[in-house]
Amino acid sequence: MEVSALEWGITITVTCAVLLFDVILIARRPHVPSMRECTIAFIIYMAAAGVFGIWTWGFHGQEYGVDFYTGFIVEKSLSVDNLFVFIVLMSALAVPRKYQQEALMVGIILALIFRGIFIALGYALIENFSWVFYVFGAFLIYTAVNLLRSYRKHEEQHPEDSKVVEFSRKHLNVGDNWHGLKLFYKENGVRYASPMLIVIIALGATDLLFALDSIPAIFGITQEPYLVFTANVFALMGLRQLYFLIGGLLQRLVYLSLGLSFILAWIGAKLIIHALYKSGVLDWEVPTLLSLAVILVTLAVTALASLAKTRSDERTEVAATDSTTPAPKPKD
Repeated sequence: MEVSALEWGITITVTCAVLLFDVILIARRPHVPSMRECTIAFIIYMAAAGVFGIWTWGFHGQEYGVDFYTGFIVEKSLSVDNLFVFIVLMSALAVPRKYQQEALMVGIILALIFRGIFIALGYALIENFSWVFYVFGAFLIYTAVNLLRSYRKHEEQHPEDSKVVEFSRKHLNVGDNWHGLKLFYKENGVRYASPMLIVIIALGATDLLFALDSIPAIFGITQEPYLVFTANVFALMGLRQLYFLIGGLLQRLVYLSLGLSFILAWIGAKLIIHALYKSGVLDWEVPTLLSLAVILVTLAVTALASLAKTRSDERTEVAATDSTTPAPKPKD
C-alpha cells in the first residue's frame, strides 16, 4: 500500500486537531454531556470512519478498504469491552460525574500514545522477524482462553487495585478535593496530589494492558501501518460519547467477553495460518472478507443472546418478586 507523506501528515494533523478541540472544549466547561450532545458527536465520528473507509476503498483499492473496515470493527469491539473497565474504574475511584469527561479524554489520549508506540514496534518486528506472527497468534489465543476462564469463574476486574495504583497511593500525598485536570493543589500550605492523578495513572496502566491485546489483533487483519493506525484512531474517537450513551447497556451485554474471546481466537488462528503461508507450508490463508463476516456474525449473535438472557433474567426476577409478595388482606 503506497501512502504518501502528505496523507500521513493530513491524518496526524486532523487527529491532533480533533483531540485538541475536545480537550479545550471539555477543560473550559466541565459538565455531564446530554444524550443529544453525545448522540450527535458519536454519529459524526462513526460517519467519518465510514467516509474514510470509502475513501480508502476508492483511492487504494477494495482490499485495503475491506481491511480498514474489518480492523475498525475489531478495534471498536475491543474498545467497547474496555469501556466496561472504565465504568468500574470511575465508580471505584468515585470520580464526580462532571469530571468523568476529562478523565476519559486523558485516557483516550494515553491510549493513542501507547498504541502508536506498539504499532511502530509491532511493524518493526514483523518486517524483520517472520516468526513474530506465531508469537502474536499464540498470544491472542492465550488471551482468548483467559477471557473464557474469567467468564466461567465470574471474575470481576478491579483496575483500581492494580500494583501501579497501589504504589502511587502510598507515595503521593493524595488529597480529597477534585480540581478537574489540575493534578496538584495547595491547601493550608500543604501540597496535595489531586485524586484525578490517581485516576489518570489507573487509566494509563489499563490502556497499556489493552494495547497489548489490541495491536496484535489488528496486525492479524492487516500489516499496513497506515491502516493499523487509522483503525485505532477511529475506534477510539467517539469512545467518550459512547461511555455516556451505553453505560447501562454494557451491563446487559453479558456474553460480550465470550464473543470477544472467539474473535481473538479466530484472529490468532488467522495469524498462525498467515505465518505458515509466508513460510511456504500452506498455499492458502484466511481471506479478510471471511474474517469480516465471522466477526460481524459473532458480534450480532453475542448482542442478541446477551439481550435475550438479560430479559429472561429480568422476567424471572419479577416473577420471583411477585410470588414472594404477600397477597393483600381482604377488607372486613
